[in-house]
Amino acid sequence: MKNIRKVSLYLSAPVLLTFLTGLFLKNEVLWQPALVFGLALLTIGLGAIEKLAGYQYTGWIIVAVVAGLTYPQNFTQWGDFNLRDKFVILCIVQLVMFGMGTKMSIKDFSAIGSSGKGVLVGLVSHFTVMPTVGYLLTRIFHFEPEIAAGVILIGCCSSGLASNVMVYIAKANLILSVTVTAVATIVAPFLTPLLMKFLAGALIEVKFSEMMQEIIKIVIIPISAALFHDYLKTADAKGKKTVFTLFGIAAVWLVIFGVFAKGYSESNFGEHGQEAVVMFSYLMGAIIVGVLYHQLYRMYPKLDKIMPYFSMFGIIYFTLISTAAGRDNLLQVGFILFLAAAIHNALGYFFGYWMARALKMNKPDARTIAFEVGLQNGGMASGIAGSMGKLGTVGLAAAVFSPWMNISGSILANYWGRKAEREKRELETDAANATDDKKNLIVE
Repeated sequence: MKNIRKVSLYLSAPVLLTFLTGLFLKNEVLWQPALVFGLALLTIGLGAIEKLAGYQYTGWIIVAVVAGLTYPQNFTQWGDFNLRDKFVILCIVQLVMFGMGTKMSIKDFSAIGSSGKGVLVGLVSHFTVMPTVGYLLTRIFHFEPEIAAGVILIGCCSSGLASNVMVYIAKANLILSVTVTAVATIVAPFLTPLLMKFLAGALIEVKFSEMMQEIIKIVIIPISAALFHDYLKTADAKGKKTVFTLFGIAAVWLVIFGVFAKGYSESNFGEHGQEAVVMFSYLMGAIIVGVLYHQLYRMYPKLDKIMPYFSMFGIIYFTLISTAAGRDNLLQVGFILFLAAAIHNALGYFFGYWMARALKMNKPDARTIAFEVGLQNGGMASGIAGSMGKLGTVGLAAAVFSPWMNISGSILANYWGRKAEREKRELETDAANATDDKKNLIVE
């Protein structure tokens, strides 16, 4: 594999040179494929450079953006298959969230009591700073209404699991990070639609109940399925029996729902009754998926390590089709939207860190809060935009914000990680000197 990466790195140079030649000659047939192929080779080649290997995912995001801009017609429709179909979007975003959920654990929620202050600061900071900054940026840059709504949406989403990775690299408080992410995910179905209604209601139609249900479908349900799998890993015989009983009930319910209940609910339960039946069916589906996945995991124990790659694929997919669908809009506001993304992200880090410090939190915890505030769940934003049928407008901000958040997060995490090591060495040196001084006093 390492040899393939090296070869790809070497090949990327002549291919990108071909791109520059084609660009100079204004030959689209030459420069367009050379650009996409050259960047893909370069991204694979990054794995051969130890200091840059961590940027491969970001590289694929950039490849997706470039491919979407270069060949928009190829990434919106394949024959009769609509790549932006709402059902397809729902399935992929659920796969993304399920993959992320496999990196979560029921134990993540047990740290709430011991990290109460940090969790509260993280949640309040996250759901005040980012939505407010997003709203103010739309007032400053005067985006089109649906693009502006997308900027606000990315600010109203929960923090993503990327924050946990960045906190780990920064050698900050990983337990606090995971707990804040978990709790933010749980409260998002209520807070995200509420904030969108308040801040973006004048830009697009925001149906609170419908958005809340969509977030439950695309975030809570797949993560619940992953948590059923996590529970079964350590459950005793009684616990497993309970889950498998629920599995049987869920299977029976889904058969009944598929054959009878759906049509009956539409004609007899009314709108709210129908919604309740559908949401209950999704919950039953979570039990089915969680148990079946656990059985696969028992046969293939490395499955949990593979699942996050499916999540990465999903984010790349959203980026690709959002860019393709919104190409014309992106060419008009691309630089300004990127500037807004950079400012939004930077202010999230800034206010997250200094609000935590103002509340007497230590540096590792403040750095953790900075990542929890500054890094958003791009997959969730794309999923919501897709469910609204507005990937090319409302979903455009997520396509631009996601790659930049990965780049800035990686840079800041590595900087803070090195700083944390220096601080640790200084503390150890001070402690050693204090011990020596104490010994000298005793001798004297």
